Amino acid sequence: MSFARISLNFSAGLLALMLSACGKDAPQGGGPGGGMPPPEVSVVAVQPGQLELTSELPGRIEALRTAEVRARVAGIVQKRLFREGSEVGENDVLFQIDPRPFQASHDNAAAALARAEATRDQMRAQAARAEALMKKSLISQQDFDEARANARQAEADVAAARATLDLHKLNLALATVRAPISGRIGRALVTEGALVGQGETTPLALIQQLDTVYANFSQSSVELLKLRQALESGKLKRAGDKAEVTLLMEDGSEYPQKGRLLFSDLAVDPSTGSISLRAEFPNPKRLLLPGMYVRVRMAQAVASNAITVPQRALQRGPQGAFVMLVKDGKVAVQPVETGAAQGDRWVVQSGLAGGEQVIVEGLQKVQPGMPVTAVPFGAAPQAPAGAPGAGK
Repeated sequence: MSFARISLNFSAGLLALMLSACGKDAPQGGGPGGGMPPPEVSVVAVQPGQLELTSELPGRIEALRTAEVRARVAGIVQKRLFREGSEVGENDVLFQIDPRPFQASHDNAAAALARAEATRDQMRAQAARAEALMKKSLISQQDFDEARANARQAEADVAAARATLDLHKLNLALATVRAPISGRIGRALVTEGALVGQGETTPLALIQQLDTVYANFSQSSVELLKLRQALESGKLKRAGDKAEVTLLMEDGSEYPQKGRLLFSDLAVDPSTGSISLRAEFPNPKRLLLPGMYVRVRMAQAVASNAITVPQRALQRGPQGAFVMLVKDGKVAVQPVETGAAQGDRWVVQSGLAGGEQVIVEGLQKVQPGMPVTAVPFGAAPQAPAGAPGAGK
């Protein structure tokens, strides 16, 4: 064997020995002892406390008062005297129906009354003369009775004529159509020249009073029964005597004015199984319009030792709802029983006693039994060891 070949084999063996030594000294992974560090999860420590239980129920806005303006006499509309969509006051003139036929009937009735009054005066005078002659036995009893009857009939004719005049006076007044209530008036349902009130009371416009409005909503009778049972058993307390309610608009924003609960229906709707409720809200800026869809938030009870968890922490599986906990540095599964949602949190009725560390973020990267590092929810994440900027 040549000296060059022996030298080449010696160099190759020395290189392999050096590489082997370097492999034994190099750490496996980036963590202490050569392993990956446990993943971080964000946790919240649940604690029992007092919680106001509220219900969010769908509803519709209804005007405080609604009046249909109708033609109560037959005639031709001469004028429309309001601006559509404007505010009108009670007794404001809205339409003018041609008054001439009613004026003529009124004048005719007034003349008939005057004629009846003249006849009455004449019959009174004849009855008085007949009474004087009867005392002197100058006329028969029959003539006297007839004179008195004619006088009474003349009185009745005057009363009938006066009633007829009052009727025509009313018809003349109804030719001027006035607003029955104050409020916002909609579009006109007839135009000038239209024949209205012929055989029916023609609708002319609609007025809605909107300075205060109703919110009509409903709640399941089953939920109300559970709430009543919890109140009677002492598990919950009443929210208070102020039946204030909050309104959520269609876009999710909160209406600035608080309302008050007026009543709840005494019967259950058989078609929906719900009970109707009504709340009243001030509406000075006319933001709430009839027919608008809203949600009504109402405080119904107070739980003294309620435990809640964020909605993102709750998970559901084939066996029911559960949360992930951090116990002794490892992930554990805890089944729970939940009640109604309150805002962005779930009320936990059983399964948690308080003090547990519930995982809120990082659920997608952990498994039961896996070691983890728990950090408070909302805290800034720590930089991993060896990363640029770590330890600064």
